[in-house]
Amino acid sequence: MQSASSPRPDADVFDSPYAWWRLAVTLAIATVGNAGMWAIVVVMPAVQAEFGVDRADASLPYVATMLGFALGNLLIGRAVDRVGITPALIGAAGLIAVSTAAAAASPSVGVLIALQFAIGLGTAAGFGPLIADLSLWFVRRRGIAVAIAASGNYLAGVVWPVLLRGVLEEDGWRAAYLVLAVASVVVVVPLALLLRRRLPVDALTGAPGVGPAGAVADAGMSHRALAWLLALAGVACCVAMSMPQVHIVALCVDLGFGPAVGAEMLSLMLLAGVASRIGFGLLADRLGGVRTVLIGSGLQALALFLYLPANGMVSLYVVSLIFGLAQGGIVPGYAIIVREFMPAREAGARVGFVMMATILGMGLGGWLSGVIFDVTGSYQLAFLNGIGWNALNIAILTFLWMRGRGVGRAVAA
Repeated sequence: MQSASSPRPDADVFDSPYAWWRLAVTLAIATVGNAGMWAIVVVMPAVQAEFGVDRADASLPYVATMLGFALGNLLIGRAVDRVGITPALIGAAGLIAVSTAAAAASPSVGVLIALQFAIGLGTAAGFGPLIADLSLWFVRRRGIAVAIAASGNYLAGVVWPVLLRGVLEEDGWRAAYLVLAVASVVVVVPLALLLRRRLPVDALTGAPGVGPAGAVADAGMSHRALAWLLALAGVACCVAMSMPQVHIVALCVDLGFGPAVGAEMLSLMLLAGVASRIGFGLLADRLGGVRTVLIGSGLQALALFLYLPANGMVSLYVVSLIFGLAQGGIVPGYAIIVREFMPAREAGARVGFVMMATILGMGLGGWLSGVIFDVTGSYQLAFLNGIGWNALNIAILTFLWMRGRGVGRAVAA
């Protein structure tokens, strides 16, 4: 006999109290599991100073993290479709712990780059695959549920720079990495064991919410074509998104404000991103994924323009807040689009593929911004570069919206 807390193999499992409890556990895992992604951003100035490299080379460990993160979203997403989320999370926690501890002893930037790739690979389990798993348990409130789960990625960027600030100032970035290595195992593994339950096969096969019948046909493209188009949109939006997120600390150092101020701006940006993700999640439940992402992308472009004249501490705090509020809902929106248009049994692989593309965009944008800075001695052209990529993203989302207006109206209803 099933216990009262066990999910039932029928429609009652969706949006159930168990689903919301599962969301709470998912959020806690994501907040710890994504710490390594943001740690490299915070320590970038210290790494550059210690190893005596230029800004572009100092950005390469972040790029390696994003490449590993991207590949992990694809590979781990596929694995989750077959074996479930718990084994994936436990394996990833072990990989993060070993890689982060080894990174703390890196003798050169080259070694750090290789280890950051492994850190990114493990960190991926706490993003796309975890979001895809959570999305299976919701239908009517999928937008807000996915948004909250995705907020764990930003909460990691809010919480960990603050928690590690004392360690960074007193003992340096290597000691901070050792703290993260321990936390990844001590926190993630026990929480992962709470997610062992899986949806029954009959519930998964008949899971509603893929989108109205014929949604993809109405858009005039196959699942594969739609996935590739969403991937291109994801690359474009995240090249733009990466400029402030990756280089705000370095920008503050260049302006004489110091890394601590830059870390605070990053935390403010990401905290605003959490609020943004929740707000856009509520919006997605009413408007659907395509229109929600399109709105967010337009607001992100506006925020990037505001960075161009900002060169004072107060103005940068204000614009960073605006940027966080503008862009937070974009990436989770892609997961919602996938779940609206594609079968539940493919959720891990499809969401993982699109998330991989967004992360590749972050890595590409982080590196391009460093190169542009080294060539020009300024971030002005880097912001303009981001605005151009953002325009491409808007064009793709507008195309999808125009092709699938009927679907969008049906989802909104």
